[in-house]
Order: sequence, then structure tokens, then C-alpha cells
Amino acid sequence: MRGFKKPVRRLLALLAFLHRENLLRLLAVIVGLVLAGAAGLTVFEGNQTFPDALWWAIVTVTTVGFGDIAPESLGGRMIGVVLMFFGIGVLGMFTATIAGVFVESRLRKERGMGSVDLEGHIIVCGWNDRTREILKDLRADPRGAEAPIVLVADIETKPVADDQLFFVRGKLTEESLKRAGIERAATVVLVGDRSLEYGARDARAVLSVLTVESLNPAVHSIVELASEEHVPHCERAGADEIIVGAEFSSRVISTAALDHGISTVLRELLSAQVGHDLITVPVPETFAGRTFFDLFSALKREQGMIALAILPHGGGNAVTNPDAETVVAADDRLVVVSAGR
Repeated sequence: MRGFKKPVRRLLALLAFLHRENLLRLLAVIVGLVLAGAAGLTVFEGNQTFPDALWWAIVTVTTVGFGDIAPESLGGRMIGVVLMFFGIGVLGMFTATIAGVFVESRLRKERGMGSVDLEGHIIVCGWNDRTREILKDLRADPRGAEAPIVLVADIETKPVADDQLFFVRGKLTEESLKRAGIERAATVVLVGDRSLEYGARDARAVLSVLTVESLNPAVHSIVELASEEHVPHCERAGADEIIVGAEFSSRVISTAALDHGISTVLRELLSAQVGHDLITVPVPETFAGRTFFDLFSALKREQGMIALAILPHGGGNAVTNPDAETVVAADDRLVVVSAGR
């Protein structure tokens, strides 16, 4: 029975669409014209069967005119004239309605007025210059080059020409998140609202995390904060990853002041657009239960990767630069510098 549910839903959706756009009436008029024309031809042209007359009526209504069947009687020719004139008008209305529906659907998508039907996608909330760079980096990485991304933002139209970028217009509310498919999303990125002061910006971020986690507790939420003092509130709200922009920038600057060139290295590792990338990979099956040093040597020798840290299974703090004798579990993940794209 389950195999029939999807086709039945599609059929019902098609019928609802035809009824909503008044296409059922036009189809009924077209079918009536064809049947009436075919019946009339069989009356006036005694040598024509109904299937042949039906074929002639369809060809005449669509103004194709193969000429394989031509009425000879006056009545048959009059029926042909009626079918030609009415066929042009009715079919013109039908095709114009279909074209209008597609144009309207396209405009609704560009203006973010519709909903998306995706699964395992990324939702990015908020639009500013930083969001634009986030999208560029996601598309520069092979793993995100074709990944479906939904942008939720209170702007007029879709800001980027990207076939795999879907736009939902509106403020970050429960309704707009549901339209973005929050229940089936894999990751949500909450970008800070630069138009607000630091305190108001972080307060809104915490409320947004609460909304996201209440709609889909399984989603991986990443939130940008302006101040480190609001990190505990965001953690209690259920955020999986918290990035404090000002804190991160100040630490990079202070480190670069003492160790010149560090910022250049970090920029290369954190950007998918240039150089090597900082990524996570699963532990190879053959190295589960072995030491980190063995894994480190094998990854560098065989795949050109440099292992930097271990992410324990089930969460917890990352173990950066583990001891050589640290045993790596099969369900851990590794933070590595990739060998390239």
C-alpha cells in the first residue's frame, strides 16, 4: 500500500493544481470541442469512422493540419471552420495560463514567498557581507559545491544566482523556519544581525537558537555571537557550535603580533577558496584502536593529510595535538589539514 501513496498524492496534487488555475474548465471545453467535432464529421461525412474523425478533430483544433483527412461536404467544412477558430482561442488561453503559472512560480521563488521540500540541507539565517562569504566558501568546497542551501532573510529578492540556493523571505520566526524545512535540515547557521547593538544582537541569537532547537533538536546549530559573555546562555539554549566573532578576531590579531605570518596560515586553512583546507574525516577502519602516532604517520604518508586533533564520539572537547600513544577509537573523527580538493 505504501508504494501507491506517493503516486496518489501526486495525482491529487495535480488535480488540485488544475482546479485552482481553472484549467479543468479549459480542458473540458477542449475535450468537448474535439468530441463534438468528431461526432459531427461522422454525420456529414458518411465514409469516416469515429476514430478517424476524432483524429481529424484533434489535428484541426491544434491547427496542425496534416491534410490526411479533408471534409468534402458543406457541413463537414463548417465544423472544420468552427474547430479552427475556437481551437486557436481555447488552446491559446490554455497555454497562456500554463505559462503564467510557471512565471508566477518562478517569481515567487525569487522573492522567497514559497516553501522548500528538501532533506539533509543547510539553512543559513540572515544576510550580510559575511553571509555572502560563507556561501562562497561553501561552494568552493567540493562537499558543498552542489549541496542544497536555504537562505532565510528579510530582503526583497534572492541575492545570489545559484540554482541550489533556495530563498525564504521573512524574519527568523517559527513560520519562516518551517517554510525552510527546518524539520528535515541537517545544519542551521545563525549569522548575527549587524544592524543591532551587541546586546540586542546576541539576545536575538539566543532566542533564535531556542526556536531552532525546539523545532528540530537533532539539527546541528551553529551561531555567531558578538560577545563572549553570552556564550553560556547560548549553550543552555542548545547551540552545538558557538563562534564569537570579536573574540576570534582579537586572538588572531594578538597571535599574529607575536608570531608574524600566523594570520596568513589561518586564512588559508579556514578558506575553501585558497590553499589547503581544515576539515574533519572519520577514522580509517584499519587504524581503529591504534595509536595517534601510527595514524598520523600513515595519513601523511598515504594521503598527504596532517592530523591535528581528535573529536571524541558523542561530543566533548576536542583533543588538540594528542600524545603519540593516545588510542584512537573507531567512532572518533579527526581534524586534519587536507591534501587538497
